[in-house]
Amino acid sequence: MSNQSYFRRQGFFRKVARTFLKIILYGFLFSLFYIFLCKWVNPPITITQIGSILSGNGLHRDYINYDEMGDNIKLAVMSGEDQLFPDHNGFDFKSIQKAMKHNQKSKSLRGASTISQQVAKNVFLWQHGGFFRKGLEVYFTFMIEHIWGKKRILQMYLNVAEMGKGIFGAEAAAQHYFKKPSKKLSRKEAAMIASCLPNPILFTIQPMSARVAYRYPWILGQMNNLQADPDIQELLK
Repeated sequence: MSNQSYFRRQGFFRKVARTFLKIILYGFLFSLFYIFLCKWVNPPITITQIGSILSGNGLHRDYINYDEMGDNIKLAVMSGEDQLFPDHNGFDFKSIQKAMKHNQKSKSLRGASTISQQVAKNVFLWQHGGFFRKGLEVYFTFMIEHIWGKKRILQMYLNVAEMGKGIFGAEAAAQHYFKKPSKKLSRKEAAMIASCLPNPILFTIQPMSARVAYRYPWILGQMNNLQADPDIQELLK
C-alpha cells in the first residue's frame, strides 16, 4: 500500500469518526433540551401513540394536571407497579436481581421496571427492543429522576401510559371504563385500571381478563398497606 492510499484511508476514518461524534453530541443536546422541555410541557405525541394510530386503535388521551388526578389512581399505580417509587433513584436493583434469577429458571419472563423506567420508555423511546433500547432507557431514567422529580414523573406516567387499546392516561381510561373523571375513581376502580399495567392489550379491563380479576383485589390490599407511609403521603399531597 502506498503512503498516499494509507493517508487517504486514515483521512476517511477520521471523517467518519468526527461525523459519528457529532451525531452523538447533537443527539445528546437535543435529548437534554427535550427532557427539560417535558419538565413543564406534555409531549405532543409519543412513538407508542403513533404506533397506536397506525395500527388502527386510534388515540384517546386527555392530559391533566397532577392535582386533577386524585389520590386513588396515584396510590393504585404505585401499589401495583412500584411500591418503592418514592425511595429509589429510578432503579429497583433488588427487584432486578430477583427478576433475573426468575427468568433464568422459568420460561415466563418477569420484568422489574420502575415507574421511572416505564416513563422513560413511554415518553422518549419505543416499546420493544434489545440492549440498545435498554441502554437508552437507563440514560433517560437517570436524567428525569434528576431533572423532573417524583411528582412530575408520576404525573407523566398517569398521562402517557397506555391503559387499553388506543387509551392513554388515567383520565382517558377513567372516562372510557367508568364514565367519570379520574379524580372521582373509587379505590376499586383505580385498582382495576392499575391491574391492567404494564400490558393493557393482553390484560383487559373490559371484558375483564383473568389476570385483572386476580390482581386488582391484591392491589387494593397493597393500597391499604401503603397509604399510611409518610413518603407515599408526601406524593399524594
